[in-house]
Amino acid sequence: MSFVLTPPATTSVPVVGTKDRFPVHRIYCVGRNYEEHAKEMGFTGREPPFFFLKPADAIVAVEAGSIGAMPYPSLTQNLHHEIELVVAIGQGGKNIKAADAQQHIFGYAVGLDMTRRDLQGEMKKQGRPWCIGKAFDHSAPIGPITPATQAGDLANAEIHLQVNGQERQRSRISKLIWNIGETIEHLSAAWELQPGDLIYTGTPEGVAAVVAGDTLSGEVTGLEPLSIKIT
Repeated sequence: MSFVLTPPATTSVPVVGTKDRFPVHRIYCVGRNYEEHAKEMGFTGREPPFFFLKPADAIVAVEAGSIGAMPYPSLTQNLHHEIELVVAIGQGGKNIKAADAQQHIFGYAVGLDMTRRDLQGEMKKQGRPWCIGKAFDHSAPIGPITPATQAGDLANAEIHLQVNGQERQRSRISKLIWNIGETIEHLSAAWELQPGDLIYTGTPEGVAAVVAGDTLSGEVTGLEPLSIKIT
């Protein structure tokens, strides 16, 4: 087979404890999945989950012990950080029950859902899709993936983010409105999940702006930390 253009390289993420890499298929993100963040954004209650996507090549894969680099994006004056637990799907499926979700998970990582908040807000006001605020280049930094068997008790893990050494976000994974199993159940009812899919599970309260020169350091208990510098 020949192609009229050179096919793009496969986007991939390092895997803890191996030289192998996890190939990325799709990136799904869950909106407003912590109660306090939902309130922060003007919403309350346990509304049905909703999802948006980022392109696979929005990934900024950061090696263990390294500080990645994310260029400050164009068109925005209000770039926000959103620290998240990321679920890596190893076995695909459709209409997966929450009770069976664990067998579909390859592992977990720390991720950032970077957001051009001013552009997102303007699109919301106009009732238009807000892909421009979420699905831009380099908008999905992620640390190495820890296999599920090595990840420990994530249900009770802490999640937190520092910017230039100052804490911005802190919560616990147990405070997810829709837990990991429930999220996979809802998501797989709408799309057939595939090996290589990543799910950014939502961010806690404390989202705020960053500027060029800032260093972001995020952690989830039991996983490899993630550090990036905005350039």
